[in-house]
Parts: sequence; structure tokens; C-alpha cells
Amino acid sequence: MERDAAVREAAAILPRELRLALLARPDWEQSGWEEIRLRAGRGLSCADSTGRETRITGPGGEALPVSGEDLRLTVERATRASLQGASEKLAEGFLPLPGGHRLGLCGTAALREGQVLAFRSLSSLNIRIACPVPGVGEALLPRLMADGVFQSTLILAPPGEGKTTLLRDLIRLLGQTGIRVGLADERGEVAALRQGVPQLEVGPLADVLDGCPKGEGLLLLLRAMAPQVLAVDEITHPRDVSALCQGANCGTAILATAHGSSLEELANRPLYRPLLEDKVFRRVITIARAEGRRSYRAEELP
Repeated sequence: MERDAAVREAAAILPRELRLALLARPDWEQSGWEEIRLRAGRGLSCADSTGRETRITGPGGEALPVSGEDLRLTVERATRASLQGASEKLAEGFLPLPGGHRLGLCGTAALREGQVLAFRSLSSLNIRIACPVPGVGEALLPRLMADGVFQSTLILAPPGEGKTTLLRDLIRLLGQTGIRVGLADERGEVAALRQGVPQLEVGPLADVLDGCPKGEGLLLLLRAMAPQVLAVDEITHPRDVSALCQGANCGTAILATAHGSSLEELANRPLYRPLLEDKVFRRVITIARAEGRRSYRAEELP
């Protein structure tokens, strides 16, 4: 999918007036967008690969008002008017959208015993636009192989730096080389299954399980699909770590992502220590961004 088509798909949940103003911008401008942001009382803006936000204005250059009602309608459209059915995701602060896009929420939280149950009111929304970048992993893949065998790899970068995009492309490339991948896609952001068919390109040999917690999904894939590589986006829970350690102990290679800027930072976080102590990963890829351009560094671990 081209970026402009991805923007139109992601913007489909916006109220009509905001959507039309957004899509009236020039194609060259839309092609650089990675996020659409709405803030109650402060307007509509889009962020590009540099992180810089551009305010979206009306036909006469006037500021577009964004109300709390606009935010509510956007979330209602995102959940297809089933707020109760999406309550668990809403409590996590995000909603997966068709096509692999993602809606982040911010506002006044309702708590119970210290846990977020829902949002009493919304103050801002962030639509992260998913768009594959075929070939982004081509130069990296040879560095992740040893004697024709894929080596377990961790993709490490801060939020919003392209971990999911790189993960998706590496899965696609592995399939093209004849390597079978089992993907635990809990939020549907990597493959975006629709009636069982991936809407985002993950290659010919990817078996995708979505809608299932990652830890349980990884173990199910391991038992049912005999993957040569287990893939997962964002290691966030001890169950994920335990499942990856089990997979590695069964001889399955691992391809995963995590939030962080360095292995040293990761080693100081208790969640990830078992993965590092057990030497689950043989390679690490770090992503950095400068002046709007991303750079990728692959390193071999001892």
C-alpha cells in the first residue's frame, strides 16, 4: 500500500469535516505523514518522519476547531460503535484499526485499584499510520544469517522509530528465502489479517495468529505450526519473555522488537534480563533517526 492510500484508510475514522480538510492537502505532503493527531480545543495536525507536526487548516487558512465530541466520534467510529466490546483495549490506551493502523488515546483516566479501566474524558488522539516499506530490511538480512541459518535477532529502538515496519519486512524476506515464520500479532499491526488474509505484506511463508495475547500466541504457534522463526512485535510482559525462552530452547530462532535505545539500557530493566542472561539473541539491530532519516545498525552478540 502506498503512503497516500494508507493515509486515506487511517483517516476514515475521522469526522467528515476534519477528514476532508486533511485529505485536501497536497499529495506530496500526505506522502510524508506518519501520524495524525487531534487535540481537543487545539486543532488537527500531522507528524512526518522528522517528528515535526504541521497544523491542518481550513480552505481559507483558518484554524480547524477540534472538540471533545470530535474525539468521542472518532473513537466510536474506530470501535464501530462497540465501546463496551473494546473496553479492554481502551484501558490499555490504544485501539488497533483495520489495515494495521493504531489509535492512541489520552485524557482523564478512570482507575480501580490503581489500574486504568477506561477514560472519563478524552483530551487527544494519535492515529499512527501503518505503511510497509518493502526492502527496508534487504541490506540487513545477510548480516542476520550464519551459514545460511537465521540468527535470533532483537530490533531495538524508541517508540515510533520504525521497529514494526522493519520487523514486517524481515518476515517477508525470510519467507522469500524459504524460511517459515510464526507471527504472534496480538494487535494486528504487523499483518493486519482480514478474513484470514494479511492486508500488509508478510511474505509467502508466514503463519499469523492475531487477537491472542503474545505469550500464549507464541506457545500456540510453537506447538501447532512448527515455525523455524518465531516473530513478535514489542516484548512487554513476563509471559512474552517466558514463551520466547521456551521457543529458543526448542531450537527455534527468534525475531522480536523491544522499546529501548541500547542493550545496556535493556539490561537494567528486570523484564528483559532472562532473555539476555540466557543469550536468546545472537544479533541486535538498533534504529536511530537524524534529520528525518533513519539509520540501521546490526551487531553480532557474543
